[in-house]
Amino acid sequence: MAIENVSDTARWVAVYRAMETERADAHFRDPWARRLAGEKGEEIVRTMRKGKQAAWAMIVRTAVFDDEILAAVRDHGVDTVVNLAAGLDTRPWRLPLPPALRWVDVDLPGILDYKAETLAGEAPRCRYEAVRADLTDPALRDEVLGRIGGEARRALVVSEGLLVYLDEADVAALAEALHAQPAFRWWLTDLASPALLKWMKKSWGKMVDGGNAPFRFAPAESAGWFEPRGWREVRWRGTVPEARRLRRTPASAWLWGLALRLSSARRRREMARFSGYVLLERI
Repeated sequence: MAIENVSDTARWVAVYRAMETERADAHFRDPWARRLAGEKGEEIVRTMRKGKQAAWAMIVRTAVFDDEILAAVRDHGVDTVVNLAAGLDTRPWRLPLPPALRWVDVDLPGILDYKAETLAGEAPRCRYEAVRADLTDPALRDEVLGRIGGEARRALVVSEGLLVYLDEADVAALAEALHAQPAFRWWLTDLASPALLKWMKKSWGKMVDGGNAPFRFAPAESAGWFEPRGWREVRWRGTVPEARRLRRTPASAWLWGLALRLSSARRRREMARFSGYVLLERI
């Protein structure tokens, strides 16, 4: 199997960032993406079903997260960004972030060591720190979050491409652990619906299951699922509307639009939450 573990998904997504970077009309530039993806990332995209055609969704997600992170820093006085399951994200190097901003990547040792080696000699634009930790270890997770939260004033938590790989109990425990830190004011994450989860499993399930990285979390309540755990929705940005705005829709987008127009009002409401990105704030 091309994907051997969950960290390999970071190499997969890095290929898509490289593809966007190399476009003349790119919405973002990640000059390190191709190097970070490596041959392993290229192999994953080559061997997965419709590998290159799937790039649009990851490119849209990257662009929207860029927007939301910069807005939070600019408009809400965020002094710390906590990037959970950071993988091969290069935002501390490529985004125009304030030098005083503290950015903390949290992920498994292997992937963060690889990123550090690959980016050796490159200077981040802000105060950067890498914390090597397994977020599925409750004691270690709480120790890491407690230390970061104790040193921050107004923090934004980012979990891009993480929650879908966790089961519901683990996401609930993470939400409660984040809420236990008063400095963690906002949380930016992507969110799948049950319908999208079903499609993902059908398309790529065997590939990710073989790497012990199955798709799991997709709450029927969408962002409302987080309210009992201390977080409420501030803003929802749907993947398809954002793709239209950015002109990155897939070739089948017209068919999607036609089916939506012919659907019932209830179905249209459901599909508005098919896939998207949500900014949460602590209650």
